[in-house]
Amino acid sequence: MEQVRELSSVLKSKGYIHTYDWTQSKKAGSLEKLAAVGAKEKEAVMHSDFFVILLPAGKGSHIELGIALGLGKRIYLYSPTNEIYECDKTSTFYHLEGVNKFVGSFNLFTQFLLEQEEQVKMNLNQKA
Repeated sequence: MEQVRELSSVLKSKGYIHTYDWTQSKKAGSLEKLAAVGAKEKEAVMHSDFFVILLPAGKGSHIELGIALGLGKRIYLYSPTNEIYECDKTSTFYHLEGVNKFVGSFNLFTQFLLEQEEQVKMNLNQKA
């Protein structure tokens, strides 16, 4: 949760919009509230330009990853360990085309993400 908040803060300071901050949500006490949260999370992924998953992550994050993959979003996967490259510990979806994997320190991942997105912006500006 702390890394999500830290990354969100850095991205927002650079002008990015956090489409949904699950760290601000209270625990849902009913199925109706769970459904409402799920709808907000789905909508947030749909309206995002890119999706970030920080490992280890829960089942909701992996469902969001599937939505992002299905929608063709740019995806950044952060893992603090090399487990994503171990067949018995990884997910098939981590290795699909379009998933930008990063293993290492969280600070270096943040820098990597910002550099990648800056390159996307430059490419879009050149096409315009």
